[in-house]
Amino acid sequence: MTALPLVFEDTPPPEVAASERVAADRSTRQPVLLFFHSAVTWLVIGSVMGLVASLKFQFPDWLTSQAMWTFGRVRTAHLNAVAYGWASMALVGVAVWMIPRLVRAPLHRPVFAMAAAVGWNLFVLLGIGAVLAGWSDGLEWLEIPYPIDAIVAVSGGLMAFSVLMTVARRRTKHFYVSVWYVLAAMVWFPIIFVTANLPIFGGVAQAAVNWWYGHNALGLWITALSLATAYYLIPKVLARPIRSYSLSLVGFWALAFFYSLNGIHHLIGGPVPTWLITVSITASVMMVIPVAATAVNFHTTMIGRFGNLRHSPTLAFVVAGAMLYTAASVQGSIEALRTVNRITHFTHYTVGHAHLGAYGFATMILFGALYFIVPRLLNREWPLPALIRWHFWLALGGIAIYFAALTIGGWLEGQWMLDPAKSFESVVNVTKAYLLARSVGGTLMLAAHLVFAYHYWLMVRRRGPERAEPAWSEGRAAS
Repeated sequence: MTALPLVFEDTPPPEVAASERVAADRSTRQPVLLFFHSAVTWLVIGSVMGLVASLKFQFPDWLTSQAMWTFGRVRTAHLNAVAYGWASMALVGVAVWMIPRLVRAPLHRPVFAMAAAVGWNLFVLLGIGAVLAGWSDGLEWLEIPYPIDAIVAVSGGLMAFSVLMTVARRRTKHFYVSVWYVLAAMVWFPIIFVTANLPIFGGVAQAAVNWWYGHNALGLWITALSLATAYYLIPKVLARPIRSYSLSLVGFWALAFFYSLNGIHHLIGGPVPTWLITVSITASVMMVIPVAATAVNFHTTMIGRFGNLRHSPTLAFVVAGAMLYTAASVQGSIEALRTVNRITHFTHYTVGHAHLGAYGFATMILFGALYFIVPRLLNREWPLPALIRWHFWLALGGIAIYFAALTIGGWLEGQWMLDPAKSFESVVNVTKAYLLARSVGGTLMLAAHLVFAYHYWLMVRRRGPERAEPAWSEGRAAS
């Protein structure tokens, strides 16, 4: 495999590259910080709602006097806050920061990106308000009503226009793989979002489109932007090229082809054409190709440098996220098989799997990205490195407990539901201990997010000790 540099043979002299980097960062500073401020806020709000939903398994009569705090509404609000508020806004912020650096051109019309951030916040705010008030479309990942959806459609269009025009004005001859992922995500998301929200589907077709969108929102939006981030940060922090540019493109095109056919395997056993489900199962299994390509590329890039994980907070979070991407994807391919799906369908197992991908993979990579980017935007180091360690171990421990509990408990739940000798009450009882562990894991994750949000607040408000050295030993050589 051939190693190619992070930026290709048309890389300018160091002094020119430095000036272009400064210009790129200056053009993105305000919109990126607005996206990050908003994302961190929604992370805390969504995490509180998630823990409330989890605790209702232990205290079912808690917060029942108001309809807005019932499980069905608060859990849905949690999903939308973390998916569209935290993950989407943080990933867009990272993309907006990366693209001008990678194409050596200032961000085109930063005001469009600012307007997109404002519009996206309005979409999440009104959408969650509508859900808590009982106004919902009733489809997972598509709960926010149609009129509000128009806001994010316009915001996404402004964002995509700004990014695409920046790339069109590039000063590079070639695209690094991160640019491929970002450009594709900016095109894919509006297509799948608008298609899934068209009020022309009903019955079986609506269910199929719903699950197609749910999986592709993860795969062609959140996953694509997360992989773009990892492909940028791992070589940057290590100051060495990704092992194989060709292999990274194999991963990209395989993801584009196979993930787009995913999602319908969630309807196994439903009134859906067998061929459609079989195509989806096949595509799910074939996802091992892009996952293996990505895993091999990251691992071979890290060989001989794993010791850096002890010193770089960015690398620790991003590599942990990349490893969990492999684990979540392989688990998803196995879960799509009919023999496995027969047991795991309609159980807590699928909830654990979803969190391993959306949190263990995407969110861990995002934490690493913010630890890398924010000091470069604010020209200040993180004031309290100890809080970064607390954040890492609380987050990693929380998702480990959460995932293990729901995976084991969900598998037992599925087996007991298939046993005609077991009563439904006994099925519920067998999950109690595992649901308690789920709440413990959720509490640890919320604690991690509060630590992170407090540290982020200290950073942007310039509170706490001023430090000349980076957190751990991650130097500005990787700027």
